[in-house]
Amino acid sequence: MKLLSILVTSHLDTVPPYWPYERHGDVIQGRGTVDAKGSVATQIIAAQTLLQANKILEGDVGLLYVVGEERGGLGMRQVNQLGLSWESVIFGEPTELKLGRGHKGGLGFTVTAKGKAGHSGYPETGTNAIDSLIRGLAALQHLELPWSEDFGNSTLNIGRIEGGVAGNVIPASAWAVGGVRVAAGTPDSLKDLIETAISESDPNLEVDFTYGIGPVPIDHDVDDIPSLKGKHKRYLYGPGSILNAHSAHEYLTASDLEEAVKGYQRLITHLLKSDSST
Repeated sequence: MKLLSILVTSHLDTVPPYWPYERHGDVIQGRGTVDAKGSVATQIIAAQTLLQANKILEGDVGLLYVVGEERGGLGMRQVNQLGLSWESVIFGEPTELKLGRGHKGGLGFTVTAKGKAGHSGYPETGTNAIDSLIRGLAALQHLELPWSEDFGNSTLNIGRIEGGVAGNVIPASAWAVGGVRVAAGTPDSLKDLIETAISESDPNLEVDFTYGIGPVPIDHDVDDIPSLKGKHKRYLYGPGSILNAHSAHEYLTASDLEEAVKGYQRLITHLLKSDSST
């Protein structure tokens, strides 16, 4: 496996729906400005300006931008097949221009309900899949999820529900997509909790898991992350607030972008000096 010095990386994909980009004074709005187009733009400018100033040489820094981060990190997992490794990796995500100490993991799942269609006026002729799904999702709300002093509470979110064909038809199928942001424990232990709650709530339910990642500690010894395998040091940094990401009011500021360029430059030059001294 070829060992390189520094990788600077982030993701290009965003969550739906699309919100057009607009600028009002210092404020830049639009889908993905925070998560994570702001990181991508400032990383590229930071590397370009360092190269133009002869502060980095060809081969010192690699840039990598992937898709699929918002759907389980498929793009970054494909990178593992390239046969490359790095001394240090700088991940671009919204951290309010602070060097992250770590972040929660994630567990994705889909709950599927199977029923039997029939006329809504005669409920005894069918089995209502939406009723089953509601019972299962209600059971999940009562789970005691693990927490940690570093990352706080694990949190569960049901982000999408769909089912049935019409208001006067007993629904034969329904499903919901959700996830847990894992603050402590392992994805396997959470899978057991969720499977037990779902199976005990209604016999017409099944749950399938799409991905599972535990909490990720980050290096911070400087004045998509879990999917990239290797023994490299990991750094998390970027402009914008995670509280604005995935929202209709997603925005960051031009002044934050300017400061992020300086921040990435400091990270890169610090890590190059650290690598050369070891």
